Amino acid sequence: MTSPINLAFLRIAKRAERQDDAVLSRTFVDFGAVMAALSSVDHHIVFGRRGTGKTHLLTVLRRGREQEGTVALQLDMRNLGSTGGMYADPSIPVAQRATRLLVDVLAAMHGQLFEQAIASDGRVDLGAAGPALDEFFEAHRAVKVVGTTSVEIAAAAENSYGAEAKVGVTASLKNPSLVADWKTANEGTEAVTAKKTVVGQEVHRVNFGSVGNALRKIVETLPRGRLWLLIDEWSEVPLDLQPMLADLIRRAVLPIRGMTVKIAAIEQRSRFMLPDAGVGHVGIELGADVSAAVNLDDYMVFENDDRKAVAFFRSLVFLHTCAELEDAGSELPQNEAALISTGFTQSNAFEEIVRACEGVPRDAINILSAAAQRANDTTISVGDVRSAAQSWYLGSKDAAVSAYEDAKRLLSWLIDKVIKERRAKGFLLKSGVRDQLIDFLYDERVLHVLRKGISAKDQPGQRYNVYGIDYGCYVDLISTARAPQGVLDLGDVTTEYSLTVPHTDLRSIRRCILELPEFYKTVSPILPVSTESV
Repeated sequence: MTSPINLAFLRIAKRAERQDDAVLSRTFVDFGAVMAALSSVDHHIVFGRRGTGKTHLLTVLRRGREQEGTVALQLDMRNLGSTGGMYADPSIPVAQRATRLLVDVLAAMHGQLFEQAIASDGRVDLGAAGPALDEFFEAHRAVKVVGTTSVEIAAAAENSYGAEAKVGVTASLKNPSLVADWKTANEGTEAVTAKKTVVGQEVHRVNFGSVGNALRKIVETLPRGRLWLLIDEWSEVPLDLQPMLADLIRRAVLPIRGMTVKIAAIEQRSRFMLPDAGVGHVGIELGADVSAAVNLDDYMVFENDDRKAVAFFRSLVFLHTCAELEDAGSELPQNEAALISTGFTQSNAFEEIVRACEGVPRDAINILSAAAQRANDTTISVGDVRSAAQSWYLGSKDAAVSAYEDAKRLLSWLIDKVIKERRAKGFLLKSGVRDQLIDFLYDERVLHVLRKGISAKDQPGQRYNVYGIDYGCYVDLISTARAPQGVLDLGDVTTEYSLTVPHTDLRSIRRCILELPEFYKTVSPILPVSTESV
């Protein structure tokens, strides 16, 4: 039978939205004072790829505000009425799709505010906020008809004529008689009607000024005069509509004293501002209107700081496991060290999970679950972790990359050039260079940014970003002659290499600079993908 510890590992929820808010609060692990930074009343954008904990972070932030008596709204952009439907339909004009999106966002805000107003906790006083809520509803539901006015005149006339004659003769010896009947009818009707018809289409309008005034009145009635707006899954909004939604926030929400906005987004899938010659720009200017408080991709990566990464994931696994054991009525481990010694053959086995997940908590939980399933009634070993990591990579990441042929070609080229030829697991790419295929692989968590702004002494003024290739791409090469010996260093293999992957070494810079034009020459002719500087 599967051991209780492994059963707990298997039962850990893989996504934050599937857990109760109370469990999310109990299992949250802060890092780098992120929660302290986000708890300020300043407006912030939180960047992070899928699985890095953005939803978990916003949920804990919302619960913290609610516990102190402040009203907080959390919007999931995936759940809005038309996401993936008319929002992404290119046959519909951008202005119409954008307006529909703004209406849906404001309607979601109104719905949550109204639900809290009629709730029993009393955070929102319906008597005080009711008129302002009605005004807010009317402000975002305004409709006008765009079209022409025409006058329609209809005339109808009806005439009818009829005649009927009857003649009868009756003969008898006593009383002969003659009977005749003649009947005529002449009827006529005439009708004239007139009708005014408006020909056009109802179009929603969003007046930013009216929306802002109504929202300001609502905020003034709330406890502490403050409202937190937490927007999750921003990157689910089509890219061409994001600046319009950002502009609504900038014009109608950010100027309100008492409003605090936090947005969680994927950096490579976000466009907060669109240049406009007439008004300067449409949307939010990062750094000026809103601060980019934290990038979750910069934390928890083993190659950045192995001690901090291991400490974070030890706490994460410990809290989640204790929550599952407590629900099952099983005995709880005394501390993190006791859990590691009970569930793993050695500390190296747990550290291998930290390396394999590449700083992504969701990947760590999935790898841990698969390793526990393999171990079954025994403790988890390094071999279990490596097999689980390879299965997780093939079943999730490789499947997504294989669906994009050009990205698959680039990944294969990177593996050949970096891992097999240079025996490294990382490379450098010039800062400021954006490539669609690189961004796609990064977004799919196959490439990972380990360091930013690395400079070389022999190339003054030029800076590079250090990318690491995912553990799943080379796990089958570990303990072979082609095993990578570090991120950038080509040094000797260590005696403990069969159990660990060497730490980052940034000494061999020149030999690991990646030149993307070489790739596009070797695979031509594929569909051109622009490599542009930003």
